[in-house]
Amino acid sequence: MDRLPKCQANYSALTPLTFLKRAAMVYANRTSIVYGQVRFTWHQTYDRCRRLASSLKSLNIVKNNVVSVLAPNVPATYEMHFAVPMAGAVLNAINTRLDANTVATILKHSEAKVFFVDYQYVPLASEALRLLVAEFGKSDSKDTSMPLVIVIDDLDCPTGVRLGELEYEQLIYQGNPGYVPEKIQDEWDPIALNYTSGTTSAPKGVVYSHRGAYLSTLSLILGWEMGSAPVYLWSLPMFHCNGWTFTWGTAARGGTNVCIRNTTAQEMYSNIALHKVTHMCCAPIVFNILLEAKPHERRKFATRVEILTGGAPPPAALLEKIEGLGFHVTHAYGLTEATGPALVCEWQAKWNRLSMNEQAKLKARQGVSVLTLADVDVKDLATMQSVPRDGKTMGEIVLRGSSIMKGYLKDEEATAKAFHKGWFATGDVGVIHPDGYLEIKDRSKDVIISGGENISSVELESVLYRHPCVVEASVVAMPHPKWGESPCAFVTLKKNLTGDHEEINEADIIAHCRKNLPAFMVPKKVQFMEDLPKTATGKIQKFQLRAMAMTFVVSDNDNPSSQRSEQVNWVRRGYDDEPQQQQVLAISRL
Repeated sequence: MDRLPKCQANYSALTPLTFLKRAAMVYANRTSIVYGQVRFTWHQTYDRCRRLASSLKSLNIVKNNVVSVLAPNVPATYEMHFAVPMAGAVLNAINTRLDANTVATILKHSEAKVFFVDYQYVPLASEALRLLVAEFGKSDSKDTSMPLVIVIDDLDCPTGVRLGELEYEQLIYQGNPGYVPEKIQDEWDPIALNYTSGTTSAPKGVVYSHRGAYLSTLSLILGWEMGSAPVYLWSLPMFHCNGWTFTWGTAARGGTNVCIRNTTAQEMYSNIALHKVTHMCCAPIVFNILLEAKPHERRKFATRVEILTGGAPPPAALLEKIEGLGFHVTHAYGLTEATGPALVCEWQAKWNRLSMNEQAKLKARQGVSVLTLADVDVKDLATMQSVPRDGKTMGEIVLRGSSIMKGYLKDEEATAKAFHKGWFATGDVGVIHPDGYLEIKDRSKDVIISGGENISSVELESVLYRHPCVVEASVVAMPHPKWGESPCAFVTLKKNLTGDHEEINEADIIAHCRKNLPAFMVPKKVQFMEDLPKTATGKIQKFQLRAMAMTFVVSDNDNPSSQRSEQVNWVRRGYDDEPQQQQVLAISRL
């Protein structure tokens, strides 16, 4: 049997590009994209992608060149997920919430040859390019070429904005409709380059392979049980892990992509009702946008909307509220390095007999591995021993499989550190329940150790979310002269009908925690805030909250010098990021 041949007839490289070609054949006249008044069919989308790919080739784009795009969830961003790799290039979708300096850093590090910019982000891109020119002026490197800039005008309402000599639709018009896409010879070739948030240091470039993207896409449409012809609302940014691979997944199912510029309550509700949306993805922060919508922003919708959520552990109380609006939530867990979601909380029929509160608690767990992930475990990284399946013993979540990134671009040291003894170390602390389902308890650096007791900030946050007046909550460690550290809670409150925050004080929040938690887990301080600091992808920036918590140190009159020593030790515990250490220490000295 070893002598049987491997040939073109029985082997082809795995790539999500095959999903579009199939969609154009099988679902040719089915609507592929809806954007305002714009409509495309799958036949038209395939034609536009081939035209764009041929135009990129005419601009001297060659294999493995990086093509960057700074744009919201518009048709052009979707099309580039196919057109760029069709030209043999690598797509780099840039987070639109980043500042100009970070955008410039990404353009330089990726060595982008072409830079597509949506008209809305021309000012940001212009500043980034100015910084890039200045940086190249200081550089001794020979490779200081600037990317070719191409503006994406608004299809639904053209603005006439220009930044360079070319415009996106011009490339589509000039492109060859008969272009034959570059054949993928090696499924290990890169298809996409995504940068981590970079909130405490320079962002890292995560490289995806065609094989990994293909397998991740299949995993999610199967794990989410996405049927044929879904109507998918783009509430999740396409720049975020390539839309958790649903940029390719909607093509695989012959679905309709409903594109929106802004993830506002009004845009989401109106599009859900108008287009009979069946599926959408989002981080838990979007739940609050939907829940806090004003009466005139809401719309009634007849069909149930499936939501896949991830990015941060959603509190059970929040899940219960959002499902009351007509949404059905499936919880997933993943990272940029895992090509999006790697775990999905698969539902079991026997859970339907439980109360809504118990169901919400089960849904808040991260679940089991997606089908194409080889393995997942929770281990003690020092010994690489698996933790007991008791739902209590914590360890680090580790993954391995073909959907894990190829590695970090130009950073062998960080790549080697991430791939620990045959596993990808996620940096997330979790437990395994007796039924095999995983649950995140914290980031490894966020576990609070108080008097020798490990406190999960996620668990404490879940209790805070159950308070009827709390909109957002985040818990970090605060130095304590006796216990080493103790929990400090930061919360934002709901607004009443007059637009004012609910009247509630620290004692009310602490009393609520005392009713629902062991005494050692109760926060020693509650700080109310108008908004919690967030990353460009909507995740709460706990390092900023830690810096603030340094000013809330409990006084120790008997030994002030030991208190200061404790502060410094606390700041440095668990950090391997020197810039972050310095930032937190600087704030602590104020």
